[in-house]
Amino acid sequence: MGFVFRSRANAEKAPADKARVTDSQPRDPQAPKGRPTPKRSEAQSQRRSVANTQMTRKEAGKRQRDERRVQMERQRQALASGDERYLPARDKGPVRRFARDFVDSRLSIAEFFLPMAVVILVLSMVRVGALQNVALLLWLVVIVLIVLDSITTGFRLRKQLAARFPDHSRKGAVAYALMRTLQMRRLRLPKPQVKRGEQL
Repeated sequence: MGFVFRSRANAEKAPADKARVTDSQPRDPQAPKGRPTPKRSEAQSQRRSVANTQMTRKEAGKRQRDERRVQMERQRQALASGDERYLPARDKGPVRRFARDFVDSRLSIAEFFLPMAVVILVLSMVRVGALQNVALLLWLVVIVLIVLDSITTGFRLRKQLAARFPDHSRKGAVAYALMRTLQMRRLRLPKPQVKRGEQL
């Protein structure tokens, strides 16, 4: 009789012990507590959403590249036409526009620097002492003329800017104009919008 009672007690005690053993076992790290393991269909839908997100990033990058390409094309056209809306930041504004027009409306010695430099270089390469002396003399004359012309141009432009744009920032405008004088007229960007000798 006592044996029967002990076996029943052991039978009732066994499930409880199994439950305690189950609770003490480590939890699967891939199945967080309180969150069931996702079904296969749910996992596939999550993977599709990630793939769609990556495609969206690719599309966003492609869109940015297209916008940058369009902007560069607009700037190129603006440099050819002088359209203020799409010019680069260094060329925008009424001060910079007047500086360009001031340079383009007059003949500058500096714009012939490159062709004269080529001629002087050719003369200096000839194995004739007299021609080499002439080339050296021409080189010195060209440098002096360019310096004098640049000083005169800078002084006149600074005076005009101070009179016409007293309330605008004129920083860097004179240097911007002098750098433009070193370029041949047909190669200048933005393209000249005034003729030589035109009154401003």
